[in-house]
Amino acid sequence: MNNQSSPSPETVYHLAKETNSPQADHLNIIGVSFDGTACFRKGTSAGPTAIRQVSVDLETYSPYLKMDLSEIDQFYDLGDLAPNANEDVDKQWQAIRDNFSSLIASNNETIRFLALGGEHSISYIFIKRCLEIHPDMVLLHLDAHADLRDGYQGYHYSHAAVIRRCLDHFGTNHHLAQFGIRSGTKEEYNWMTANKTLYSDLPKFLGFLEKIPRDRPIYLTLDLDYFDPAFLPGTGTPEAGGEDFRSFIEIVEILKNKKLVGADVVELAPNIDPTGNSEVFAAKVVRELILAFHGEDGHVR
Repeated sequence: MNNQSSPSPETVYHLAKETNSPQADHLNIIGVSFDGTACFRKGTSAGPTAIRQVSVDLETYSPYLKMDLSEIDQFYDLGDLAPNANEDVDKQWQAIRDNFSSLIASNNETIRFLALGGEHSISYIFIKRCLEIHPDMVLLHLDAHADLRDGYQGYHYSHAAVIRRCLDHFGTNHHLAQFGIRSGTKEEYNWMTANKTLYSDLPKFLGFLEKIPRDRPIYLTLDLDYFDPAFLPGTGTPEAGGEDFRSFIEIVEILKNKKLVGADVVELAPNIDPTGNSEVFAAKVVRELILAFHGEDGHVR
């Protein structure tokens, strides 16, 4: 483990192999224990550890994708990128970004990252990298919130501004598609309507996914408040009216046949849910995504 990251209590599903550096042609899991710009309820900094700890007691077989984690290529766990001890939130966030830059020696496009948050602002670090590598990438955004504000509560890189910050790096052939959004400002909704990024209907969103060519790069950013708080209450900004696990599975069933080049699962705040159900839910989401990266042949594409 290098000095940019800290040891994790477990590796994801016990099948991930610990490593100090990202592995090309493989999936690399990395946690980011940061919730400095969280504006309602904090606690997402504990998300990566909770997912790792609970995953070791869960099945490695997905009855949905009919695949097992033990039957795919080796995947790796880099531990956590943690903020420094500086009390300045902006400097903490910048330190994480700089540490990630130091961690990747090159923008080798065969290095795949699955990031575990932490708050949603951390997704920017990974999405920006993929946007730079893939000029025709599709960014899939599953969330309760639009996250299109141009900064929030004084933070330019706020969790409420993460998609807006990613759009700063969009090229002509990049594409944004959003689903599950049910909270935002009038200005955010006007922007999504004008730019036709928002899908309010699951069948239409699934239809859009089906039409993406198999060789077109896709990045999935998943804020766990995409799910209704009745299913996953352990998140900092819950919103009524969310999706269920089955809708997520329908999405992943399509993604396993596509070119998934990066993903993140963010906003798990385990301490908010004393039952522990939310972290189990999140760990199963992570299991499905690990499998989706590998596709039916067990190899990353």
